[in-house]
Amino acid sequence: MIKLNTFTLLSAFSVMFLHGKAQEVNSNSFSLQQSIDYAYKNSPNYLNAQNDVLMAKYKRKEVIGMAMPQITGSVDMKNFIVVPTQVIPNFIAPAIYQGVLASQNPPIQPSPDDPKLDPGNYPVLEAQFGTRYQTTAGLNASLLVFSADYLVGLKATKEMIGLMNIGVSRTKSETVSAVSKAYYGVLVNRERIKLLEANMTKLEKLLNDTRAFNKQGFVEQIDVDRLEVAFNNLSTEKQKIERLIILSENVLKFQMGYTGKESLVLTDSLIIKDNTEIDASKIDVAKRAEYQMLETQQRLYNINVKRLKFGYLPTLVAYGSVSASGMGNDLTYVGYVNKYYQTQLIGATLSLSVFDGMQRHYKIQQAKLDFKKGENSMKNLQLAIELEGASAAFNYNNAVASLQTQKRNLDLAQNIYNVSQKKYEQGVGSNLEVINAQTSLKESETNYFNAVYDMLIYKIDYSKAIGTLVK
Repeated sequence: MIKLNTFTLLSAFSVMFLHGKAQEVNSNSFSLQQSIDYAYKNSPNYLNAQNDVLMAKYKRKEVIGMAMPQITGSVDMKNFIVVPTQVIPNFIAPAIYQGVLASQNPPIQPSPDDPKLDPGNYPVLEAQFGTRYQTTAGLNASLLVFSADYLVGLKATKEMIGLMNIGVSRTKSETVSAVSKAYYGVLVNRERIKLLEANMTKLEKLLNDTRAFNKQGFVEQIDVDRLEVAFNNLSTEKQKIERLIILSENVLKFQMGYTGKESLVLTDSLIIKDNTEIDASKIDVAKRAEYQMLETQQRLYNINVKRLKFGYLPTLVAYGSVSASGMGNDLTYVGYVNKYYQTQLIGATLSLSVFDGMQRHYKIQQAKLDFKKGENSMKNLQLAIELEGASAAFNYNNAVASLQTQKRNLDLAQNIYNVSQKKYEQGVGSNLEVINAQTSLKESETNYFNAVYDMLIYKIDYSKAIGTLVK
């Protein structure tokens, strides 16, 4: 009974956990921060930047492995279907001739000038050295004892990891910027359509009332036609904004790496706070990822100069080898240790560049010029960042001022429209006045929401320019 209850509890918790996970995966509701967090996990660009960091770490471990013992093993077996033949002077025939003479009784001493003692006067011998089967097994080991290139290269891999991490920060900033802009784009368009629908409701009521008055003979048909044209124009504008909302949602999905087909539910609302002007007189360029990348690049240039200079130092490698060889005209020696002949050796190689035609010297000069070019690039980037920050602050301040103006214009246009509508309903105004007021209101709404969007975008651009968009 206890086991059954335990199983039941575990099953219930598993179902609850999986259900929660399914809700989490299938959820299409996002705040701005949730959209950004989702992009961190799903945006291909951000994921690739993180993979670059892992690749740099693995590269460093690969370089570290160069200083560890390098051990290789090999087994080689040969079957000489035809054993190689060697052609050698016939040194056997002169020896046999001398033996024959020496066996005589009494022994005969050949003359030094006797041509039979010269191997060159005999046909050469064709001899087969070796056996049909040969087996060799061995282990070879080497160790890098000292190499300046290795030490400098190891330091360079550490800097590369730092460079890739800065690349992640840069991509992170770009991701936040892109997702935020797309998110605000959806919010602004949705607010536009809300306000447009409210105006359409008012205009539709006025149109219906005018049609009723026309049937009763109080207004002319042209009054109805004018209002209907104005209403149709608003309907067309609504369709455009609806399509624009779909497009802006697709842009947001793309920036987030979201693959769902359902429409997104954005939980944040468009809140326009009282924004003050920005003073861009002080910009810390060191906060920008691009500047940090150039700083790291400069350190790599400096390391490259050191690497080339250290190339004049010697390289020392120690090595050793153990092998055993077995031979025979059949395979009976295989598997018997005492049928193998060992070879063992240890050694070391010290290599030093004595003269390379001044190639390394000129490589060092090129590396120094790369470092100087990097200094110029850093100076140019610093000026560019300061200009970008000042330009972003200028655009943002203009957007704030424009937003205040457009908000005032929207309020005035809305008030004019309301007054003209009341005047028309009371019979002291014309529907032409209402239509003109409605056209001005629609234009004011468009200008207002454009100003809202510009202010939000320029605020993001400014935060990105001064390096504070990502904390």
